[in-house]
Amino acid sequence: MPDSNSSSLNRRSFLGASSAAFTALSFPFVSSRLAAADSKNSETLKIGLIGCGGRGSGAAQQALSADYNSVLHAVADVSPQMAANSIKMLTDKFAKRVDVPEDRVFMGLDAYQKVIEQCDVVLLASPPGFRPLHLQAAVDAGRHIFSEKPMAVDAAGYRKAMEAVRQAKEKKLNLVAGFCWRYSPSRREAFKRLHDGEIGDVATHFATYYTGPVKPMPPASHRKPEWSDVEWQIRNWYNFSWLSGDSLVEQAIHSVDKIAWTMKDKAPVSCIATGGRQVPAEGGNIFDHFHVAYEYENQVIAHLGSRQIAGCQNENMDVIRGSKGALIIGRGSAPMIEGEKRWRFRGEDKNMYQVEHDELFAAIRAGTVINDGEWMLNSTMLGIMGRMAAYTGKRVTWQEAIASKEDLAPDDLKWGDSFTPTGMPLPGKAAA
Repeated sequence: MPDSNSSSLNRRSFLGASSAAFTALSFPFVSSRLAAADSKNSETLKIGLIGCGGRGSGAAQQALSADYNSVLHAVADVSPQMAANSIKMLTDKFAKRVDVPEDRVFMGLDAYQKVIEQCDVVLLASPPGFRPLHLQAAVDAGRHIFSEKPMAVDAAGYRKAMEAVRQAKEKKLNLVAGFCWRYSPSRREAFKRLHDGEIGDVATHFATYYTGPVKPMPPASHRKPEWSDVEWQIRNWYNFSWLSGDSLVEQAIHSVDKIAWTMKDKAPVSCIATGGRQVPAEGGNIFDHFHVAYEYENQVIAHLGSRQIAGCQNENMDVIRGSKGALIIGRGSAPMIEGEKRWRFRGEDKNMYQVEHDELFAAIRAGTVINDGEWMLNSTMLGIMGRMAAYTGKRVTWQEAIASKEDLAPDDLKWGDSFTPTGMPLPGKAAA
């Protein structure tokens, strides 16, 4: 880790890195013909990676797979080892298209800026607490963007990111979201049928995201004496709400996004929620389970249950019931409709992570624009809203959520600072 004690750590500008050990993601190589097929648009696209953990490195692999005439040009992280691992994995797969010499491996608090200023397409994959400023910087520089989910961790970040989205639209920049299910062919067809009325009027959506712990908080004995509070928290970013947004916002957000998709990305009226920490941990301030009930117009209720506890039943499922039947996702390998008009997806379900990048680079080459900004932030805010309701024990309206003054960490932290984040929230006592 770099010695950054003299640098200001604005939490929306610091480049976080995944604290998990690097794992090379083995997605299938998809042969793209984009550059070869269009000789009129043959400029080599320079890709910049911000955040070299597993998900960021996977996104870089998919970006390179999406367009033959692209190169990985620069990377940014706070961990030299993480960056080196990522570059090695990508070089092994794309030997001639990874051009990242030492002087384009950027470390430190301003690393994201150095990547953005010299690349055509940027992949934003640092911890989400820093996403709003990275989005804004990429838009300011006129770059095309792939942004991992979620795009903010609190209402202040949501508003900042929404302003970046507005400016991206004005500049006609491509902005593709890492809400991968929206790029799954089977889910796209399923939701099209839902929106075409094949299950009738939606009455309820019940979603589950039950899994094991993503990155358990290590015991305090693992902390080296020279690590400041801020460094320790960033090394374990998933376990702190100011960095991850909590488990609901960071990972169960995929199920939140499917609820939003069902509701055609309309805002709910309000939500009420429960949650807590069942398995004690030394440090960290995130819940390991949630249940959120989102209320929409006409008394339509969408329920989400999430849990990250080892040894429990795992399940990731959506049951969407309407007046003519039900759309079921996750019970079996393919979405299906039961009811008046029975259906099951029978087509080719391509790798959704790859489709995201195929469509991003196809749009860049064609001179067209994909901007996922508004719906991706709607889904992000739904997660934040649900967390707010669980933390406080209060019913939270959509208007209250987006206007909230919630800001989970000060903006003037330094790498070597002492910092005590909010404690484990106590419903009925925690402030909104």
